[in-house]
Amino acid sequence: MLIDGSPKHASTDFIPLSVPSISGHEWTYVKECLDTGWVSSVGSYVDRFEQETAARTGSAFAVATVNGTSALHTALMVAGVEAEDEVLVSDLTFIAPVNAIRYLGAHPLLVDAEPTYWQMDPERVKTFLEQDCTASNGVLRNRKTGRRVRALLPVDVLGHPVDMDPLQELARRFELPLVEDATESLGALYKGRPVGGDAELACISFNGNKVITTGGGGMILSHCEASARRSKYLTTQAKDDPIEFVHGEVGFNYRMSNVLAAIGCAQLEQLDTFVEAKRRIAAHYLQALPGIPGITCNQEAPWARSIFWMFTILVDEAAFGMDSRALIRFLDQRKIQARPLWQPMHQSPAHCASQILGGDISTRLNRRGVSIPCSVGLSAEHQAIVIEALRDAQRGGKA
Repeated sequence: MLIDGSPKHASTDFIPLSVPSISGHEWTYVKECLDTGWVSSVGSYVDRFEQETAARTGSAFAVATVNGTSALHTALMVAGVEAEDEVLVSDLTFIAPVNAIRYLGAHPLLVDAEPTYWQMDPERVKTFLEQDCTASNGVLRNRKTGRRVRALLPVDVLGHPVDMDPLQELARRFELPLVEDATESLGALYKGRPVGGDAELACISFNGNKVITTGGGGMILSHCEASARRSKYLTTQAKDDPIEFVHGEVGFNYRMSNVLAAIGCAQLEQLDTFVEAKRRIAAHYLQALPGIPGITCNQEAPWARSIFWMFTILVDEAAFGMDSRALIRFLDQRKIQARPLWQPMHQSPAHCASQILGGDISTRLNRRGVSIPCSVGLSAEHQAIVIEALRDAQRGGKA
């Protein structure tokens, strides 16, 4: 495998699901960190990465963290979530945002996806807040549990933005902080605006399979200086004095290192190129795959510009001839990596006791969903192999 993720022999190599492209100034910037000794959580690249990410997302402030989960944990604390509170969160998601709620001793209130773009369903949120909650003395409570409903945590799933305007309106109306989990969607646009730049607080991930990576890392975005200052305070062990070791409360060792930030700066310089590659790959899949019986592709809303972070199809077993898991096994035999969508949180052993609003859509998406190769460096020849393998699978596994 070449360092930019492009395979040497497209006809014989394993085709990965999504691997990073390391093809810019990463080596140069990291070498500078090593040569100068600035390798820990203080250094010019941390500041630069924060400033450039804030500018890229239209945010006033950014705070770099060790990963996306720590960003979510911190952002929820800054939003005021406390033990025994409830937070409305997407049911169809990677487990990290729901875990972050539980870290605080709070309770996730799971919201089903809408069926077209697979994002948190604003109508279910609206119905719950209007019909299943009571407000008294400025406190909104869940009628069923009696607990305080404290925040909204929508997740931009698979690189496509959630429909933020109705959620923002509900957040204002019911005086709920909104924390946007944009960990999969850096570079996406919502109604022409950068994802992550609209919410009171938003979080990004730079894990190895994200559109840009620092190997591991995250970022908290905010328009509020006080929220950004508190985020930085909590992520640096809540240190109150620049010299003396005085800590006013329990903080966390969540600060990103200068070395990882250096990689991030180099990656961010290539974001536009990476997004265009993702969209080009998606456009080819969207042209080629609808002709295969039993396959439906993830779509882009007219108000969105998705980065198609993880290109995902739905498999109708009756029309296709095999179910999603059988297809994953078939592709594996062809040296093509694929994976299912996440287990819905209402089915997760870790979170199945949580209240669920709906759940049928996320269950269906999980049962039918398959993410297929979409690396930034995916070659046209490799993509053709993936498409032909899907055709072969529908024909009963015959080439």
